[in-house]
Amino acid sequence: MLDLRQLRYFVAVAEEEHVGRAAERLHISQSPLSRQIAQLEKNLGLALFERSQQRIRLTSDGHVFLTEATALLRHASRLENLGRRLGRGEEGGLCIGYVSDAMHTGLLPEALRTLNGERPGIHVALYDLTAHEQFEGLRQRSLDIALVPQAPPQDDPDLRSTLLLEDPMLLALPSTHQLATTHEVRPEDLDGQPWIAVQDKQQPAWRDDFIAACTTTGFTPDIRYEAPEPLTALGLAASGLGITLIQRSMLPGPKPGITVRELPWLQHSVRLWATWHHTDLRPIVTTFRNTILTTTTTTTTTHKPTH
Repeated sequence: MLDLRQLRYFVAVAEEEHVGRAAERLHISQSPLSRQIAQLEKNLGLALFERSQQRIRLTSDGHVFLTEATALLRHASRLENLGRRLGRGEEGGLCIGYVSDAMHTGLLPEALRTLNGERPGIHVALYDLTAHEQFEGLRQRSLDIALVPQAPPQDDPDLRSTLLLEDPMLLALPSTHQLATTHEVRPEDLDGQPWIAVQDKQQPAWRDDFIAACTTTGFTPDIRYEAPEPLTALGLAASGLGITLIQRSMLPGPKPGITVRELPWLQHSVRLWATWHHTDLRPIVTTFRNTILTTTTTTTTTHKPTH
């Protein structure tokens, strides 16, 4: 049986890569810390660290073990908090994973507003994570529901999903741009134009993917700026620094300095999926899942579960 205290010690040493600093962080002396790590390795029959006089580093097996140990400790902490809330007569809480589009489109805030109106005492923890991290969180039961830009694999034995939203992309131009007076923008009109691209932390190769998608439709963007999120890109465009693509849901009304054009030839939209574990452990999880599935914005389309 794993000792959670030893796992916490192991994670601290792994993160600090130094027994002394880890001991200070844990408020214990180095000797008992070293003994606990050695005992953990002995019990596992596994070398977790490579040791030298200068530093201590994880082995390749240690890296794998760290990922799982971190997930287990997170779940243990959540379970303890849940027990305390249940002990006080509360319903427990919700742990929700999301990507930024869930906020930008207004879907997650609206669902939380509805939940708060119906169950004002529910504690909600939000985690901004990649899709992969959210899927793992669902499997480890450290997350209750995930809002992700793609569905899990169709053959996944544990996870279920529903497409919540398809948010089309529009062209945002400075109002002073020469194309601002053109009602129908063609691909060749955008060739060589200065662009403000929006970074996508979900896709490491986002820049190459963006250029490839543009080239496929018939133009090559000249990327001058890389914005960390859409609203920054929109602000740069309003200042006349370039053109950008923006989700329809992020433009509920006129934007000063911005002219918007639809691009019917650009088959591109932002998708958002709700994903959950097929086993519901608590009624509040089912309640919120139903809330998020019935939450609508002007760009939301609800579908039946795909699997």
